[in-house]
Amino acid sequence: MVKIAENIIVGISIGDLNGVGSEIVLKTFEDNRMLELCTPVIFANVKIMSYLKKVYELTLNFHGIDSLDQLVVGKINVLNVWKEPVNIEFGKTDNEVGKYAIKSFFAATKALKESKVDVLLTAPINKYNIQSEEFKFPGHTDYLAKEFNENALMFMIHENLRVGLLTDHVPVNEVAKHLNEKLIAQKVKIVNDTLKQDFRIEKPKIAVLGLNPHAGDNGVIGKEDEEIIKPALKKIYDSGILVFGPYSADSFFGSNQYKQYDAVLAVYHDQGLIPFKTMSFGNGVNYTAGLSKIRTSPDHGTAFDIAGKNKASESSFREALYLAIDMYNNRNEYKELTNNPLIASK
Repeated sequence: MVKIAENIIVGISIGDLNGVGSEIVLKTFEDNRMLELCTPVIFANVKIMSYLKKVYELTLNFHGIDSLDQLVVGKINVLNVWKEPVNIEFGKTDNEVGKYAIKSFFAATKALKESKVDVLLTAPINKYNIQSEEFKFPGHTDYLAKEFNENALMFMIHENLRVGLLTDHVPVNEVAKHLNEKLIAQKVKIVNDTLKQDFRIEKPKIAVLGLNPHAGDNGVIGKEDEEIIKPALKKIYDSGILVFGPYSADSFFGSNQYKQYDAVLAVYHDQGLIPFKTMSFGNGVNYTAGLSKIRTSPDHGTAFDIAGKNKASESSFREALYLAIDMYNNRNEYKELTNNPLIASK
């Protein structure tokens, strides 16, 4: 069935309740026009969401449900993942509150895997207080890769600026150890496939940054660019993917060189995210590329410093919602266009 507008079911994990997650979620759906685009399901507790609605002086209405079978299209559904009250203290790191963030995320991920929701939006979590025997991951991306048994890539999106990461939550002194031909080929392929099916770019051009200053200066400042990255990129290019580099990272964004490409792959976290967030903070989207399902999130964290003060902007979360819906539609259209009728008829 081809879904239209409000029939797209958006699962939302509520994130850390002591942070700004609930505020940006609720402010997004305070605008009734959002319900013309999708039907949201917030994985939390309806009593807690009603309390938070009052904190932020909002007027939206909830439809509380105990199972996804009770979902009503065109309503703001809140699935009761738990029934007990939670002690919310805005701006504080609390291990107990972290447990509820993970309960919400686990339930939403399960619904996504079972296709009971069409896309997943995740509100910010605190990477410290979510750690437990059940969750030993640096963030959402790594857990989703494990759950779907697929290779995932952190892909930051803002309009035509798209930045992916070869390595994400890896200490800087270990980045070089992770670099190899297989990893580079895997990540470039994910970006290439994503640009084709989710962004409908027919022949993507991908730039890859160098690890060392000046991309190693022909081996004078480190050998990884010459010995690992360049040979890997040549093989990938020869296979038919339009990939270029490695480029010196220090001037790549400031010179607007990035505008010549459909996406950029940075070697490590801060190399890509510092320029990305400098240019787009508050309006960017974190997208998990490489999965068979769609997951997006805002480009910021829990923002404990302003939590509970009614100061948080919902802009990035709203952009994450728009992007998830657009990619859901693009991916379905791509599947239809590329579907092999001989295979489909078997």
